[in-house]
Parts: sequence; structure tokens; C-alpha cells
Amino acid sequence: MKTYHFYGWEQADVPITETAAAQYPHIRTARDLYDALLQIWSAESCAPRLREKWSPQNPTLGQCSITAFLVQDLFGGKVCGILRPGGNYHCYNVIGDRKFDLTSEQFGDEILCYEDNPEQQREVHFAKEEKRLRYEALKKALSQFCNQ
Repeated sequence: MKTYHFYGWEQADVPITETAAAQYPHIRTARDLYDALLQIWSAESCAPRLREKWSPQNPTLGQCSITAFLVQDLFGGKVCGILRPGGNYHCYNVIGDRKFDLTSEQFGDEILCYEDNPEQQREVHFAKEEKRLRYEALKKALSQFCNQ
């Protein structure tokens, strides 16, 4: 089995929903989604406040909420958030008893606490139009990538 470096990668073998499987034929698990996103994440999908620091060497930087809600679309579950300095939340996924964070690598060696964090609401995050537009663009790019 391939080794990954994102938080909870061992638990990211959750299966895609039947509905999503028809639209994303090459994705079977969240690890497959991560592999696809590595080809898609970009400075344009990065949060604007972090865009200048984004690089192909740190592709997960600034991608957390749009990625976590995309995971929720394909696999179900909840999106939870870790409160960060400055008042922003870093988003990750909880599906049943499995927790994983496809964008945790952006923090390097920093250890984040994935216990007892509040559930995040899509409506709150996507109230920011730029974030909703980045999410929609990422979802469209994933669909194009999977159907080429």
C-alpha cells in the first residue's frame, strides 16, 4: 500500500457514495481523491490571503475548507474545524469513526488537535463568495480531470 503523509491517511479508505461514483469514475476512496487533487490544487484554488506563499511543493496550502466540503460531497460525513490563531478554522473530515485531513501537510511538523472541534457549516464558509467560487472551480476541475 502506498504511504501518504496527510493526517489520518490510514483511515481515508472510506468508499465514495454511489451517486458520486458515477460522476467521478476513477475515485473509489478519499486517498484516490487526494491523488487527483495533487494534480488540480493551484494558486488559484488557494485562499487569497495565502496565495503568495502557495507552491507546487506545498500544494495543500490554503485549500482546507473547499477540499473538506468537496470530500463531504463525495463521501458524506461531517466537516469539522480547528480554531487557528487569527480566528480562522482549519477544516477536516469526519466520516463515522474516521477522521482525516487531506490538507494537513501545509502545517509541516506542527501537530494539530483533531479532538472535540466544532462542526463547520457550508453556508457559513460559502457566505464568502470568493470561497464558494474557488470550491465550484475545484469541483469542476475534478470532474474534468476524472472524465478526460
